[in-house]
Amino acid sequence: MALRMDNVGIVVEDLAAAIQFFQELGLELEGRSMVEGEWAGRVTGLGDQRVEIAMMRTPDGHGRLELSRFLAPDVVADHRNAPVNALGYLRVMFAVDDIDDTLDRLGKHGAQLVSSDVVQYETMYRLCYIRGPEGILVGLAQQLS
Repeated sequence: MALRMDNVGIVVEDLAAAIQFFQELGLELEGRSMVEGEWAGRVTGLGDQRVEIAMMRTPDGHGRLELSRFLAPDVVADHRNAPVNALGYLRVMFAVDDIDDTLDRLGKHGAQLVSSDVVQYETMYRLCYIRGPEGILVGLAQQLS
């Protein structure tokens, strides 16, 4: 059986800010649309729903991120400030060529390091977690050799 992960979904309040943040990271906006109606609610179990989505694609075309802004029904929980050891969704991690440049660019969009610095794992990686717009937890990894 062939298996391919299609996308990771993140619910946001400010769709435009989230799109800008992930574009700065290097993802490309594949498209925006409204997903609504009874058929969509049957998929999610939410009943009649209205959701504005933006599909972001990694430059290599293999990974996608679906950003969703729920208009109806109302959002019922807020995990934006959950610590990294909370149950459920943790983070999405991206491999980057230059972690310092990436942090500088994302900092202009409000990204902040979760800890005080970027950590080096042996001679293989430099790693960090950042909080992006609305507290979205994002991991960055730079392979060193």
